[in-house]
Amino acid sequence: MNSSKNSSRGRQDSSKKPFQGRKKKEYKKIKSTPQADPLDGIRLNKYLSNSGVSSRREADVYIASGNVTVNGKVVTEMGFKVKPGDEVRFDGTSVSPEEKKYVLLNKPKNYITTMDDERGRKTVMDLIINATKERVYPVGRLDRNTTGLLLFTNDGDLAKKLTHPKHNVQKLYHASLDKKFDLKHLHQLRGEVIIEGRKVFIDEVDYVAGESKSEVGIKIHSGRNRIVRKIFEHFGYKVVKLDRVIFAGLTKKNLPRGRYRELTEQEVNTLHMI
Repeated sequence: MNSSKNSSRGRQDSSKKPFQGRKKKEYKKIKSTPQADPLDGIRLNKYLSNSGVSSRREADVYIASGNVTVNGKVVTEMGFKVKPGDEVRFDGTSVSPEEKKYVLLNKPKNYITTMDDERGRKTVMDLIINATKERVYPVGRLDRNTTGLLLFTNDGDLAKKLTHPKHNVQKLYHASLDKKFDLKHLHQLRGEVIIEGRKVFIDEVDYVAGESKSEVGIKIHSGRNRIVRKIFEHFGYKVVKLDRVIFAGLTKKNLPRGRYRELTEQEVNTLHMI
């Protein structure tokens, strides 16, 4: 192929209007993308994700394990499609797609992060009982005595993304310690820290501006259980108060302790881009 001829042809075409000079038969190759027919149904794993059961990947595991029935029959086929009118059950409970909801709570102390408690203790679900008619679930956890931001949603895929280590979702905590935090320990936290035989990635740590040296801000993306408390305990400090002030870019601005609000459309879009 002669490159000089191609280059010349390209210069000649650049002055023409879009599609000018195309042969008529070329237009027949341009086809519109067919729209999906809702009567064809949606894949079972997506149906379960839309219902808030789990992420699509987790749904595949449940399907393969025989946890899901459609119209009374166990379905283990990955590509199975749910049609309008089909009855889908997960572990015997009927499920159906819901409108996606995202609720942010400023959690107070003495509430445990669980859907219910057999010992009758107060749970975070008690605080958002009137937030939405859809059944939402907490994203990650805060222990009973930890306060601050806790997100709830029925968007299984987003919840999975926000809790998976590979996405490095950052959380900022304000820790109040039982005594002044030594400067040498502050410097050590800025290096490599091993807790229970595993490295902890600490993104930032410093004294809280305008407060005593027992007040420390620490930003991490680890999701390990009680990891912030364990970090300070490792250096001989007791965490008296622990407050999560930022989660995945969300803040407590205009959200008093014990109150909740729905996320804005912009906030939801930002979370999906993580």
